[in-house]
Amino acid sequence: MSRSEAPPLPEPLRVPVADSHTHLDMQDGTVEEGLARAAAVNVTTVIQVGCDVKGSRWAAETAAAHASVYAAVALHPNEAPRIVLGDPDSWSRQGAREGGGTAALHEALAEIDALAALDHVRGVGETGLDYFRTGPEGMAAQEESFRAHIEIAKRHGKALVIHDREAHADVLRILADAGAPERTVFHCYSGDADMARICADAGYFMSFAGNMTFKNAQPLRDALAVAPVELVLVETDAPFLTPAPYRGRPNAPYLIPVTLRAMAAVKGVDEDTLASAIADNTARAFDY
Repeated sequence: MSRSEAPPLPEPLRVPVADSHTHLDMQDGTVEEGLARAAAVNVTTVIQVGCDVKGSRWAAETAAAHASVYAAVALHPNEAPRIVLGDPDSWSRQGAREGGGTAALHEALAEIDALAALDHVRGVGETGLDYFRTGPEGMAAQEESFRAHIEIAKRHGKALVIHDREAHADVLRILADAGAPERTVFHCYSGDADMARICADAGYFMSFAGNMTFKNAQPLRDALAVAPVELVLVETDAPFLTPAPYRGRPNAPYLIPVTLRAMAAVKGVDEDTLASAIADNTARAFDY
């Protein structure tokens, strides 16, 4: 079977849930087709997430046009070094070139701030830190951008959606230092059980994606096992992180039931109980 072929629709959930983090603009087909497939399996709400100014504008416009879509807007952690260093490849550990600068970053952040004021924008993210793709020369720009997004989220009363890749300690440090917004979501949670306990104590939501189904993801399953059910969300991060047994094939919101059922097994609860909790949690996190 071709790895480019979309997986089949899973059995529908009995309780409607939300995909707390997706990228419809990166998926095949139209938005309407994607939302229809999701609705067919009882995934009735999606959070469309922007990663740069253009994508954030698109997210806001899409949310305005579709009742089942809410938006989150931000500069992705890897976008900040690209803007400051004036180099499209700067976040892949290459040196600075001409162009960009702090003023360009501030200009982009001002556009995100304006978008965050819109009613159908319910999150500021994905923001945070990514030390996988950004070397030392980009870390200062990432932290400046992250702190600015924290303030934007607090100013507008929106959820903060965090991208944290190989930067757990610094993300937690900055949140504690800057003061986290009332509602903070760790998108595609990637920490271990000990970090999950820290997040739980702080009241941070932890959103689990299809990678928690991967064979080598026992630390994620251990984290999910100790995460309080009232702080757990589910997401696709589509088109990425397609859950097993479809790993490597295109992901989309309609595959949420596959991940949710795997999560229910880890939590030792039936899928309806977990789906009900996740539906409530997502609505609470994004205030809809």
